[in-house]
Amino acid sequence: MVTEDEIRTAMKQVEDPELGVNIVDLGLLYGVNIGEDGKVILDMTLTSMGCPLTEQILGDSRAALEPLDGVTAVDVNWVWDPPWSPDAMTEEGKFLMKVMGFG
Repeated sequence: MVTEDEIRTAMKQVEDPELGVNIVDLGLLYGVNIGEDGKVILDMTLTSMGCPLTEQILGDSRAALEPLDGVTAVDVNWVWDPPWSPDAMTEEGKFLMKVMGFG
């Protein structure tokens, strides 16, 4: 059975297409739920509610997780509360944003 740590590590492959930083370090991955049947449901948010790239992020998430041993399906539960803020980023995410010229 896949673990939450394995999922979080694999999700570092998934980048926010507009920012070029992975969604884990951006703080967009709020939660990981693994069913006994191997279905993974991710609680995630976006940097803005009007983000036009939700389908791309969903597809990239599936591509990162479906190859993992024991994963049978992947879905995303988009969460808007609490809203995302830069405070949610990891130190690595903040560093990457500075390197790219943001804030």
